[in-house]
This record gives sequence, C-alpha cells and structure tokens, in this order.
Amino acid sequence: MKVDILTLFPEMFTGVFGSSILKKAQEKDAVNLNVVNFRDFSSNKHNTVDDYPYGGGAGMVLMPQPFFDAVEMLTKETEKKPRIILMCPQGERFSQEKAEELAKEEHLIFLCGHYEGYDERVREHLVTDEISIGDYVLTGGELGAMVVTDSVVRLLPDVLGKAESHIQDSFSTGLLEHPHYTRPAEFRGMKVPDVLLSGNHAKIEEWRKKESLRRTYMRRPDLLEGYELTKKEQAWLEEFKD
Repeated sequence: MKVDILTLFPEMFTGVFGSSILKKAQEKDAVNLNVVNFRDFSSNKHNTVDDYPYGGGAGMVLMPQPFFDAVEMLTKETEKKPRIILMCPQGERFSQEKAEELAKEEHLIFLCGHYEGYDERVREHLVTDEISIGDYVLTGGELGAMVVTDSVVRLLPDVLGKAESHIQDSFSTGLLEHPHYTRPAEFRGMKVPDVLLSGNHAKIEEWRKKESLRRTYMRRPDLLEGYELTKKEQAWLEEFKD
C-alpha cells in the first residue's frame, strides 16, 4: 500500500511513522508512507495556501489549487484512482469497519487541513471520502490522519506478528475484546481465572466469548443493537441482566 499525507506540518509525523508497528510495516515493505508539504505546490510568490473567505467571516480558508496540483502530481503515474480522504469534523465517523474497507486499497491520500476549513470545491470535486475520528474539533487534520493510518496499516498482511492478531480486537467481531492475563498466576492476592490455566481450549474459547459479550454489555451496550446473538449468547445476556 502507498499512503500519501498532504500537510502543512510534515514534522508532526516523524515520531509516529518512525516507531512501533508503522516503522515495522515500512521495513517489511508492506506500506510506503510519504508525507508531503502542500505549501510546496502554492502557485503564488509568497507560497500562501489560504485566503480570506468570500462573504466575510472569521478565519482563513485553504485554497483549492495546492491540493488539486499536489494530488495530480501524486497520481500522474497511477492507473487506479486512489481513495482521497479529507480529514474533517463533518465527515463520517471512523470505525473498525471503515479501517477494514480502506485496508483493501492500494493507494490512500490524506488531506490535512488547518485554519477555518477547506474551499468547498476540494470537498465536492477532489475527495472520495470524508472522515472524522470523533465529535470534537482538533487544530488540524494531522492527528486524525495518524490515527486512521495506524488503524489501517496494522490490518495489512504480515504487518502484525500473527495473522490472527487483529481478528479478536475490539470492534472487529462487533464486540469489545475479552480480558487478558499473563504471569504470574497470582499477584498480590489477585488470581487469574482458573479456566485460563486449565489447558482446555474449548472452555477457554467459550469463556473468552462470554467475557467479550459481558464487557460489551457493561461498557458499550449500543454495540449490541446491530449484533445478531446466538441462542447461547442470548442466554448469557439474560444472565448478565439478572
């Protein structure tokens, strides 16, 4: 996968893209992460990329020209049109389902804005997706782009240590993930559940499914609204409610 980030602050990505899973993914050639300063595509002598809004109002608006020219440069040798993602508080709320969808793409381009917003022609005629990471406003789109990139790249083949590592992640199954324990089996009087020490893989798997459902019911019951329960899960849910 190729990921291009258009930003006015490329230095913000150095630590995130050079660490942990994103670093390993690049070392494995699973992804090519490219950060571009779209100010370099400004067509005026002062290299400005924003201007006052027509009709008046507070703040500055990012002009369309630098974005269009940058995207054209990044896609001039590609046959398949990439997904061009506008990071915006008005966009679709990001989810694990969206991450899995984007992980199937070959090329993603993120547009990270600042100031009051984007010229509407960017939204209407350039981007394919608008994404928000939550119902709040950030200074710019950079942090959101980092979040989405990390969430997508970890789903690419061979990026995680085990192919099944992300399958039981919270939200991947529609439920929150079950609790985890490691050594020692007893710590300050707090014990690991006996079933996890039993060696009975069938019972361990059942315990994990039940605890996953319990945690979802207790913490995010809204997730169960679109979740199709089995008969056993329905019985567990009634048990939790009692």
